[in-house]
Amino acid sequence: MTDDVSTNTLGHDLRRRRRELGLRQEELAGLAGTSARFIGALENGKPTVRLDKVLCVMDALGLQLRAHPQGETCP
Repeated sequence: MTDDVSTNTLGHDLRRRRRELGLRQEELAGLAGTSARFIGALENGKPTVRLDKVLCVMDALGLQLRAHPQGETCP
């Protein structure tokens, strides 16, 4: 994932990871306990998605959310 923070960037990065894993949106939704509609909205950068659901999707993709001070990069 990139260091740029935006819902569009997050959605793009999650879509790329889903495709790397060879998952369809419906399959990821099943793994994450969400709907395929939510996955589509998330991947399209919808700015009002629920964080708890985003974290479930990231977990299903083997990703984790990390916070760090602006201007610094994560190790």
